[in-house]
Amino acid sequence: MQIILLDKVVNLGALGDVVKVKDGYARNFLIPSGRARRATQNAIAEFEARRVELEKVAAAKHAEAQALGEKLAAVTVKLSQKAGVDGRLFGSVTNHDVSEELNKQGFKVAKAQVRMPNGPLKNVGDYTVSVNLHTDVTVDVNVTVLGETA
Repeated sequence: MQIILLDKVVNLGALGDVVKVKDGYARNFLIPSGRARRATQNAIAEFEARRVELEKVAAAKHAEAQALGEKLAAVTVKLSQKAGVDGRLFGSVTNHDVSEELNKQGFKVAKAQVRMPNGPLKNVGDYTVSVNLHTDVTVDVNVTVLGETA
């Protein structure tokens, strides 16, 4: 299916690109999430008429994400979990726990934006976790896992 992108999509294209994708990807994800439209003649003409407006909105989102990223880079997240004597946690610290703590500190971060390259944290210590705020803005956040003795 031919679609026109209304937003930058990773590994696919930038705003305004006309790309060919599988039908299911377009129908089930890109079009419902507002990231794309079917590339008909009318849709392309309408997009060209609104191109400047859409570029301004995209630039504003990018600037907002960069500003949030600068604030977020200085933050250290401290989480407490029950741990054994050897420092291993009885559970684990997941992206949900990190996003929940960031939300408590006043940063609006969704669970899906927190990337843990090595999986959930299972030991006490200091770690670095990536937060993907925008397709072009990724910030590393320090996470300190503290152990509670049972």
